[in-house]
Amino acid sequence: MKKKASVHKELLHSLPKERGWRSIHQYHFQNFWCPSVDIEAVISFQKHFQARDSDIVVASLPKSGTTWLKALTFAVVNRHRFDIKAHPLLTSNPHHLVPFFEMDLYINNRVPDFSSKFAEPTLFGTHIPFPSLGTIKESNCKIIYVCRNPFDSFVSAWHFFNKVKLQSQAPLSLDEAFDRYCQGMDAFGPFWDHILGYWKESLKRPQNVLFLKYEDMNQDVVSHLKRLAKFLDYPFTEEEERNGVIEDISKMCSFETLKKLDINKTGTFVNNIENSKNLFRKAEVGDWVNYLTPKMVERMSKVIEEK
Repeated sequence: MKKKASVHKELLHSLPKERGWRSIHQYHFQNFWCPSVDIEAVISFQKHFQARDSDIVVASLPKSGTTWLKALTFAVVNRHRFDIKAHPLLTSNPHHLVPFFEMDLYINNRVPDFSSKFAEPTLFGTHIPFPSLGTIKESNCKIIYVCRNPFDSFVSAWHFFNKVKLQSQAPLSLDEAFDRYCQGMDAFGPFWDHILGYWKESLKRPQNVLFLKYEDMNQDVVSHLKRLAKFLDYPFTEEEERNGVIEDISKMCSFETLKKLDINKTGTFVNNIENSKNLFRKAEVGDWVNYLTPKMVERMSKVIEEK
């Protein structure tokens, strides 16, 4: 264990380091930024995880609709196993039902055993950029990626990370956080590399990678649920459509429903982060107009255009 710690320390010393969003420092590792605890988990994940073709991976940048997409995916895949009135999503947080590789399964040197505990298909979540997904890249498993407008994603992330930061860490001002975001020093970013990595793969392998936009989903959940189900090889039948199954899933997984559930008002989801204070804020499209100045909008628009 001491040798492992020493190797990890040596690696950290060799990496570029900046002030972190939710930890004192973040490091530039495999071309993306993350805290040291996540680096250790990513290395363990890459070393030990063997992807199966039946696996389903929900991927995103932080604060891009991750919780919502996890809930929708779990509900679609398991709709024949559970009655909507006694559904696990009503008593379990989506992050517990669809665990993260880097912030749950492989954190603190854990190596989970998937031989018996996890039935197929197994659902996973991740913020890891596509190039660092290890054996998943060579498998035929299904990846669903959700992309959110970077303006809204930034504002949501700024609120979130200031709430879940270490107590000894001063909060990031909006100006400082924005500057770092535009430089690509966001969690698991640069955001443009993260988005483009999954986007390009979805063009190369559309049967394996589904690229969704948060804003489009927000506007028309039903058609995107049908698209998601078809992609996962769990298409809705005509009878299910007639019986309102899609609408029932949409309602159960909605922000309004999830936020009101007791399980999401108390307890924690990952890394002992409290649900009630942090996980469900607004989920609005266009909330960034209440925070960003015209000068900020101009700067980020330029970044988006260039990248």
